[in-house]
Formats: sequence, structure tokens, C-alpha cells
Amino acid sequence: MSDANVRIPEEAKERLAAIAAAEGLSLRAYLAHLAETLLTPAERAERAERSLAALKEWNGYAPTAAQERDLDDELDRRLSQATAR
Repeated sequence: MSDANVRIPEEAKERLAAIAAAEGLSLRAYLAHLAETLLTPAERAERAERSLAALKEWNGYAPTAAQERDLDDELDRRLSQATAR
């Protein structure tokens, strides 16, 4: 496997290196692990689609776009209340 050079601010590099060291990894190994475990936007969308299809098949859950917005608004409201405490 060939290596690549990535230019990032020194502060970001130091922070990532500290996180990697705390996990017992080199910065190189930590970044490789992140790349293997994080999902791309397309992978996240596909997973969400599959999850919604499974919920619909299992219990008929199929909210409309308006219902999803209302639920998102309610969740935002509750999170805002919880973090204000």
C-alpha cells in the first residue's frame, strides 16, 4: 500500500496524534482505522434507506416527509431543553 501526504493545520495534526496515542495507535494507523470505519455520505444514505425499509416491513412504520420534519423539530426542542439544564 502506498502512502499519501495530507496537509492539515499543525494543531489538527497534534490533536489527532494525541487521540491516536491515547488509543495506543500511531497517527498513521489511527487515520487508516478512521477511513475503514467511517461511512461515506452515500453509505449513510443507503444504510438509512435499508433501515427505514426494514422498519416498514416489520411494523408498517412509514412517516411522511412532514411527519419526519415534525419529529426532527420535536427532537431538536427536547435536546435544546436538555442541554440548557
